[in-house]
Amino acid sequence: MIPWEASHKKKRDCVFKKKSNEELKDFSLVPIPEERILDGKGQSPFDPAHKHTAVLVDGMLYTGTMNNFLGNEPILMRTLGTQPVLKTDAFLRWLQPDASFVASIPSTHVVYFFFGETAKEFDFFEKLTISRVARVCKNDVGGEKLLQKKWTTFLKAQLFCAQPGQLPFNVIRHAVLMPADPPASPRVYAIFTSQWQVGETRSSAVCEFFLSDIEKVFEGKYKEMNKESSRWNTYSGPVSNPRPGSCSVGPSSDKALTFVKEHFLMDGKVVGKPLLVKQDVEYTKLAVEMAKDVNGKDHLVMYLGTNTGSLHKAVVGNDNDTHLVEEIQLFQEPEPIRNLLLAPSQRTLFVGYSGGLLRIPQANCSVYRSCIDCVLARDPHCAWDPVEKACRMFFNTSTDLSSWKQDINPGNPAWTCVSRPMGRSFKPQSPPQLIKEVLAPLHSILELPCPQTSTLATYQWTYRATPIQTSSSAIYNGSLMLLLREEVRGLYQCWATESGFTHPVVSYWIQSQEDPLPLDPELAGIPRERVETPLTVGGPTPLVTPRSYWSHFIIVTVLLALVLSGALIGFVFCPLRALQAQRKIQGCGTLPPGEKAPLSGEPPLQPPKDTRILNGGGVDADNNQLGTEMA
Repeated sequence: MIPWEASHKKKRDCVFKKKSNEELKDFSLVPIPEERILDGKGQSPFDPAHKHTAVLVDGMLYTGTMNNFLGNEPILMRTLGTQPVLKTDAFLRWLQPDASFVASIPSTHVVYFFFGETAKEFDFFEKLTISRVARVCKNDVGGEKLLQKKWTTFLKAQLFCAQPGQLPFNVIRHAVLMPADPPASPRVYAIFTSQWQVGETRSSAVCEFFLSDIEKVFEGKYKEMNKESSRWNTYSGPVSNPRPGSCSVGPSSDKALTFVKEHFLMDGKVVGKPLLVKQDVEYTKLAVEMAKDVNGKDHLVMYLGTNTGSLHKAVVGNDNDTHLVEEIQLFQEPEPIRNLLLAPSQRTLFVGYSGGLLRIPQANCSVYRSCIDCVLARDPHCAWDPVEKACRMFFNTSTDLSSWKQDINPGNPAWTCVSRPMGRSFKPQSPPQLIKEVLAPLHSILELPCPQTSTLATYQWTYRATPIQTSSSAIYNGSLMLLLREEVRGLYQCWATESGFTHPVVSYWIQSQEDPLPLDPELAGIPRERVETPLTVGGPTPLVTPRSYWSHFIIVTVLLALVLSGALIGFVFCPLRALQAQRKIQGCGTLPPGEKAPLSGEPPLQPPKDTRILNGGGVDADNNQLGTEMA
């Protein structure tokens, strides 16, 4: 890593502005071939959490970042080099305050910026995020009277990535360019997520855009805002020549610059084609390359980093059929992958994260131990070497590769790994490579695991060539749970079906210790291996002592008896208390005179004769009748 620490004064200023030391980190550096100190405002973000992008083209630095500490003033800027410094006009609101820059890609005459922002041209019931591509010309020198030191060629358009009949993936995360030789058009590959989140993790999509389609939209119609209704409509008026916003040579007229100030949004949208849609995965970074197979055919390979630190390798086959060939978890503690960089000459992928840099090989062919596994991987970097009997990484060398085994499309080893055709029925003609012998006591419960090495395959258990239903309760997490009896001994196999090819993954020969079963003559000559399978419950001698719950039962019984006794007492005394209260109220005024006599024995006081009781019927706390007295 390149150390580039901020001064103590700068750190104190940031802490004063409510920024913690954890936030005072630099995440990326752009190499600048000049030995001078530059003002970073407009070229790097104030906060590492702000999305930003930068690219160095012909000695000039093009950046997209935030221009203030609050993070609500996005800016596209050009510095360095011989051309004048230019930037977007914040007053004209060419960019929304929440613009989030993810990539910058140079082309022949222009530089493209990819970002997301809130859309103002749509009437939507909630805040709608839109993915954008903006364009500025390299030969832009700014205006003479209008738009001085400002871009005069700034235009932006919408990027659209969606499956038919589905909500669009409207939040762009990253974009890269795949160059192409003429007459083919270069292509842009971008990662998208959706703001309409389903579940805890968002789904992701990788879409392909042709650069020619992007250029066509920028040559199309403009949008303009109706100042009376504050709505964006398609502009249908005349357009001057040269076209406003184009990379024409020479200064633009004041009329054209006035038009550009208000017509920076294009009416058309750039529609992409989804190549990969992955549920419950949030991709953060992308790197792409073209890889040749042993026959010299090109295949698009994509390396995708996730927000949890996983690295996915995907290959795009015929008819844009994309499949994952590898998935690696790079970190023990989940954290997002921040950058991906391919080094084809070193056959290496560099992965950037918060703690530094990782170097990952482009392919891990050695993990495939057989020709079947090597071919089913469908990795253009890997091929089966019949001489070395190993799956090896394929290089573009002068080595004779005519005997190497590889089949990217459709990836069926039946026509690649054997010299004679194999049937595609459920039971192939080839016997298992190894038989695992299991010897256990009768009435034991055995757990027979099935290694599931491929997420693209479907697995099926058989007993003596008869399929066992996958929905059966005897299959748990892919393993077969078996109660060993005399009538269930024999051959058990787990089969994997992928790309139309079915092969045995593991084979077990189950027999009892009391009465061993001889091996089937059809399986003679196949290597055997004695294994110890997990026993969930032993036969005569249990592996686990049963746990007693008698003490728990006694405690629960006592507590339940106490609760029921309390409830019964409450039910008995509540009606008695109510009855006593009712009798006491009804007996008011008829009690014997001595009952209410004072403790001193003196006769009770009588009310004055000139006092009348107007309203009666009320009773106080001592059951004395109350009323309103009037003298």
